Amino acid sequence: MGTTLTELARLVQGSVRGEAGFLVEQANSLDRAGPRDITFVANARYLDDLNGTRAGAVILTEADATHFSGNALIVANPQLAFARVCAHLHPLSMPPPGVHPSAVVDARAQVAPSAIVGPGAVVGPDAMIGAGVWIGPGCIIGSQVVIGERSRLMAHVVVHDACIVGRDCLLQPGAVIGADGFGFARDGSRWIKQPQFGRVVIGDEAEVGANTTIDRGTFGDTVIGDRVKLDNLIHIAHNVRIGEDTAIAACVGIAGSTVVGKRCTIAGQAGIIGHVEIADDVHITAASAVMSSLTEAGVYSSGIRAEPAADWRRNVVRLQQLDELARRLKKLEQTIQRLSKE
Repeated sequence: MGTTLTELARLVQGSVRGEAGFLVEQANSLDRAGPRDITFVANARYLDDLNGTRAGAVILTEADATHFSGNALIVANPQLAFARVCAHLHPLSMPPPGVHPSAVVDARAQVAPSAIVGPGAVVGPDAMIGAGVWIGPGCIIGSQVVIGERSRLMAHVVVHDACIVGRDCLLQPGAVIGADGFGFARDGSRWIKQPQFGRVVIGDEAEVGANTTIDRGTFGDTVIGDRVKLDNLIHIAHNVRIGEDTAIAACVGIAGSTVVGKRCTIAGQAGIIGHVEIADDVHITAASAVMSSLTEAGVYSSGIRAEPAADWRRNVVRLQQLDELARRLKKLEQTIQRLSKE
């Protein structure tokens, strides 16, 4: 079985150039695609590779289609169209609804008949599991947790007490929602734990990557907005608020009480200190250290890129000499000023 190019064109609001009835069986990458596969090109640097592809059809912009003589699906945004085609050709395989015999569901929990509770999962008292929810193997759902309709929690996800996950969310394996924030007070040389009373509230259509952790608020809530996309291995500290449609790549750390605006992107390994505000439409590049609020939209960077070790060692020596060079320059400027007055 498969889907014709005409049907795929209707799905992505595109047009077909070539054999409209061509039957597509699966999606694949440009270099791996076979005669019944569909692929895409969204970057001009891959146009030369079109000559060597074995793909039966390629998703292209109208301009890029001039570089390819085979079947083409013409769209404005090939990457977006390919994502939708992939979802259509490779639908998720869902187990049948019901509670697995090895799962433990508290008598006071409310689980919709169409929900799936997988092997070894635990659902606590007064939890509410919505219609079409999939709770995967080994997940732990605390008391008074709310999981919105059609959300999917993959294996070993933990959602702690009173936290809320919206509709149509995806939580990847090992995600931890609502662990205690890192709050301690000094008592001489000892640290005394500050109890964390807040929640985590995740909006609709959000995604949380594998082994990403989102801490509960100390008093108020940690809030993840609608359609926020979090990659793997991210840490979101207590009382952080992230605006709608923001995307954050792997290994980012955001310290407590920081507010991130809407439609932001934060690249991998960036770090943001606590109690700062990031405006809407801010884009932070990889490995940047954000040490103060960013109040205007735009692209922000910090850090030094990798270079040959010999060059780096020379530059480090020069960096260590900056204070001395600044003093010498200031002294030279003062001498020039004095001489100019004589």
